Order: sequence, then C-alpha cells, then structure tokens
Amino acid sequence: MTDGMLEAEIWSVARTGQGNVILLRPLGSDTVVPVFTGHAEAHAILLGLGDMKAKRPLTCDVLLEVSRHLGLSLFRVEVYEIREDAFYTRLFFSGREYSKLKPLIIDSRPSDAIALAIREKCTIYIASRVLKLAGVPAEVFTGDGVPSSRETASGTPAEGNPLAAKRRRLQTDLELAVGNEAYEQAAEIRDLLILLDQQLGQERQKAP
Repeated sequence: MTDGMLEAEIWSVARTGQGNVILLRPLGSDTVVPVFTGHAEAHAILLGLGDMKAKRPLTCDVLLEVSRHLGLSLFRVEVYEIREDAFYTRLFFSGREYSKLKPLIIDSRPSDAIALAIREKCTIYIASRVLKLAGVPAEVFTGDGVPSSRETASGTPAEGNPLAAKRRRLQTDLELAVGNEAYEQAAEIRDLLILLDQQLGQERQKAP
C-alpha cells in the first residue's frame, strides 16, 4: 500500500446483462471493483491486454504517442475517489520538468486510464476508500460459492432454510445494484451478505 492506495490488477473484462465491465482487483484480495464502460472502451482495453493493435490508432494510442513526443512518460494510474457513484481517476506523468516526486497529474475517465496503463505497463492503484465503497465479492461475477436453487450452504433444501433463501435474494439485489452502478447500495447489501454468511456458517457448525 502507498499513501492509502492499494496496488491492483485487471482481473477480468466481462460482458454482463448490464453492459461491459472492467474488474479491478487489489493484489491478494477476493474483492473486485467493477467499472462499467462502453463497448469501444472495453475493446481498447482488450486489445491492450492481448498486445494487439487496431487498424487505425485509437484515442489512447494517440495520447501516448503525443506524450512520448513531448518527452513525458506515464508511470502511475490512480482510481482515487468515488462520488455519486462515479469513479475519479488520475494519470501521473514524469519527464521534462516533471519527476516521479513532482509529477504532471491529469484527470481521466477510469476506462481511458486503464487502457493507457495497459499499454505503458504502469501500475494501477485503487484507494482503500474506493474499495470499501464499491468493492464486491469476486463470486458475484463467477458464481463461485453461491448456493444453488436446490441446495443451501448448509446442505439443506432451500425451502427449509429461510436464511439461504434470504441470501439468494440479497445476492440478486447485489448483482442488480452493481449493474446499475449504485455502489453505495451495493456496499450496504454486501455488508448484509457478510453477516448472513456468518449466520449460515454457525448453522453448519451446529448441524449433525
């Protein structure tokens, strides 16, 4: 961690019912921060991840080419704030009169910043506050660990376990909140799920 920032990786770029989403994961964490974006932006990021080039330069390619001609180098990207369910991201450049200690800092959309970071292979950081407000369990996007419709986490039929039924409803609510980019609501539902999982765990321990 640097100055309250967590080093992160691009865990996945996925397509959901609510649109394209970039999943940023702090290193060693089971929580991801979903950043929804348009098709063109997701395409630019996927091209970068695959070390592929578009037939014609994309906006991110043009910006990097201009910065190089000006003697500037992108060395850091930060997702530093979330306000009214919008992410705030900044780019850090060094070169010429700027250094890593006194960089040129430019505001950016998160999708553009991520596309640039991939191409320059620079580090992406997420503020711990952003992770707290917008982070959700990775299983929301993988389905891992979610009880099926026929069986609950305690191994008993769902009809006989109201806690498991409540968990499934909350899981659905969480997915909808994330898809609508209602991150404050998602954080509240996430906290309820954590408490519910603790209760289900206690039930499993008591079960014969």
